[in-house]
Amino acid sequence: MLLQTDRLYLREISIKETGLIHELHSLPETDEFNTLGIPDSFQTTETIVNEWLASQAETPRTSYVFYIELIEKQQFIGLIALNVGKSKFKTAEVWYKIHVNHWRKGYTTEALQGLISWGFNELNLHRIEAGCAVDNIASSRVMEKVGMTQEGRKRKNLPLKGTWSDSFLYAILDEDFYRS
Repeated sequence: MLLQTDRLYLREISIKETGLIHELHSLPETDEFNTLGIPDSFQTTETIVNEWLASQAETPRTSYVFYIELIEKQQFIGLIALNVGKSKFKTAEVWYKIHVNHWRKGYTTEALQGLISWGFNELNLHRIEAGCAVDNIASSRVMEKVGMTQEGRKRKNLPLKGTWSDSFLYAILDEDFYRS
């Protein structure tokens, strides 16, 4: 599966990207607000990637993890994913992780806009959610730029570096998306 925005390809991951994904997961900057933590070995990352790959064959499909590639340079810049909830509720949750060398260039916003559009137009979702640590100002801004609304704050629900952090909950409804 391949999604395209103006500057990016979002395509489903394959095993050949495991090294790049391991590098991304191992960066202290991208780990700052991530509950996954820095993997203790390449094999740990390989296990995660294999779980994502196995989800590609599930029916019904509930998990989509995309490799983000900068079209112009044919370069890996990060990951973005959409996890579908129970079909009755027509909801999904998104997450993303971008390599530090590509921060502040609008790529995350562009990738998230593309994924949200695909979720509403192709998966016929009603609601797409995301969360972030309250101190992750950049991620909050990205979600607001794509039209997501901050709906609340969860208290001490994220285990980050040995302490509990609060998080913000964001969401966009199909009616919000089609109105903009």
